[in-house]
Amino acid sequence: MLVALVQELEENEILSRLRQAVICYDTIGVKEICQDVIDGQHDIYRCIFDGLVAGMEEVGRLYEVGEYYVPEMLLCADSLYAGLELLRPQLQLQKQKILFEEKGQVIIGVVSGDIHDIGKNIVRMMFDIAGFKVWDLGRDVPLERFIREQEKHHADIICLSSMMSTTAVEIKHVIRKLKERFPDVKFMVGGAPLNGSIAHRWGADGFACDAAHAVNEAIKIIGYIKEII
Repeated sequence: MLVALVQELEENEILSRLRQAVICYDTIGVKEICQDVIDGQHDIYRCIFDGLVAGMEEVGRLYEVGEYYVPEMLLCADSLYAGLELLRPQLQLQKQKILFEEKGQVIIGVVSGDIHDIGKNIVRMMFDIAGFKVWDLGRDVPLERFIREQEKHHADIICLSSMMSTTAVEIKHVIRKLKERFPDVKFMVGGAPLNGSIAHRWGADGFACDAAHAVNEAIKIIGYIKEII
């Protein structure tokens, strides 16, 4: 019991250090901590999601409130990916669930009129980590672009986001139009103005309140698709 408690405290400390290293764009520190994670045989899944990714989510918040700018964002992303380069291969050894059997293909983009893409970028990173094939269309994406990309890639899931209430209604329009052309594709939505009730009413198959939930929702949707094929 005491040993387990000590291990939990050690792991929590490592998670805190990882988050802070990403926030401070300390790439060398991230690499050193990740090596400690590997040497100490700590939970790789937790260290990625509750350490590296949690740090990047805080970076996104700092950007939104104006404390960080694009250069800081890019440096933080470099630190995150430096950690992923070390930790991701270890997932195979630990047989973590992050290596989902149910992998799929995803198109993701911020709808027309909205240029806020920090949350979308973090979700895209999470999909990359989880082994999904992702086509990122960026921000302020018109309906026609979603149509062209779906015709080209035949993705399993189309992920739509908006951070502004004035543009969130575009999600409803995009889902309706895309369903007319691609009745089998599934939709997941996210963004500050949305919630599960709105998402369901607009025809989405899933709603994600944050990046971690986005991956879990995508896995559920892919599992459902494979069950009915």
